[in-house]
Amino acid sequence: MSFTLAIIGRPNVGKSTLFNRLVGKKLALVDDQPGVTRDRREGEAHLGDLDFIVIDTAGLEEAQEDTLAGRMRRQTEEALLDADAVIFVVDVRTGNTPADRHFAQLVRRAGKPVILLANKAEGKLGMMEAQEAYALGLGDPIPFSAEHGEGLADLYDAVREALPEHTAKPAEEQQEDDPDRPLRIAVVGRPNAGKSTLINRLIGEERLLTGPEAGITRDSIGVEWSWHGRKVKLFDTAGMRKRSKVDDKLEKLSVADGLRAVRFAEVVILLLDATIPFEKQDLAILGVIEREGRAVIIVLNKWDQVANGQALLKRLADEAEHTLSNLRGVTVLPVSGLNGQGLDKMMQACFDAAEVWSRRVPTGKLNRWLEAMTEAHPPPAVSGRRIKIRYMTQPKSRPPYFAIFGNQLDQLPDSYHRYLITGLRESFDLPGTPIRLSMRNSDNPYDKEK
Repeated sequence: MSFTLAIIGRPNVGKSTLFNRLVGKKLALVDDQPGVTRDRREGEAHLGDLDFIVIDTAGLEEAQEDTLAGRMRRQTEEALLDADAVIFVVDVRTGNTPADRHFAQLVRRAGKPVILLANKAEGKLGMMEAQEAYALGLGDPIPFSAEHGEGLADLYDAVREALPEHTAKPAEEQQEDDPDRPLRIAVVGRPNAGKSTLINRLIGEERLLTGPEAGITRDSIGVEWSWHGRKVKLFDTAGMRKRSKVDDKLEKLSVADGLRAVRFAEVVILLLDATIPFEKQDLAILGVIEREGRAVIIVLNKWDQVANGQALLKRLADEAEHTLSNLRGVTVLPVSGLNGQGLDKMMQACFDAAEVWSRRVPTGKLNRWLEAMTEAHPPPAVSGRRIKIRYMTQPKSRPPYFAIFGNQLDQLPDSYHRYLITGLRESFDLPGTPIRLSMRNSDNPYDKEK
């Protein structure tokens, strides 16, 4: 849902610089001389995953109605009425002026949500000076630098807080968070790993056909069930063999049906036969799960047939840790579908994996982490120009999806991507879930001046 923000403030506090930064173009003239902006100017703005209309306004001045300054002020007041929320900009270098206090009252009377932006607050000293703006009675000020793009992540949070009805997640994503919806779990693996036997044991009835022959299951069967009062929908799938070994047309359709079950699942159990070593086909199936962005746990079935189980479990867990870089920290559990050993732990691990998969990190916390990471290990320079990472947000979860904004990000080495993903996983407790990291280059003209 689109919305409109009006940038309000006295002359020469940096409103047009902020406008240009939000729209990514030099649409508004910028100069140190006060009063350069006279008419309202609208632009399509972008901030993180938010798209909206932003209005640049003339500086508010006390003046007679029939003067140029008075007519400019009337234009600003009309923009104030049209907007869904207001960004009230002050200059921390000059401190609160009588004009700031006067027009803060005007903004309060408008009854619109207000975001107080303390501009020109570069560095730690500027951030301290920004707190003076609190005295205007418009809430907590956001230390900001429109010229250098500092504080954009805090502005993003403030916009979402000011206009929750306009910035809420889409209805289908809200529906995904409905606690009454069953958790969708797909059980996948090679033929004869014991998938149907496992599900029958879980639900306590012979719901699915089983036997020693491989390939009995051909359709993806969905079974409604409840575990300790929590709704679950289990999907049994056909065994997945290497593509080169699949000649039968019906088997090809069965495997395709299993892949669809993975796409519609939230958590995928990769079921392995513990009596057969970890194979390339298991890694290939995990690759499919990771590409589809599903939460995953690895379950070692037929554990009742294994000798020296602890040594085997450690070896397989270490192997998974070293070979599954995109799913580092994935849970590996032993079970027996035949006698029910470990099934409660397996179901708890599924719900835990779903919680990690759905996790969101607050933008402020995310950017404090990003600042520490880039200070500890700055991005490299490319052709003599440093890669600049400005801020990051988490537009989506399920799986956790992070967007980083800056310039020359397409030149960022893969090793730095891995550095950031590993840091996200360790710092925000995201084990064993796919993490998506998107690099979004800024078209902002100020990037060319750095």
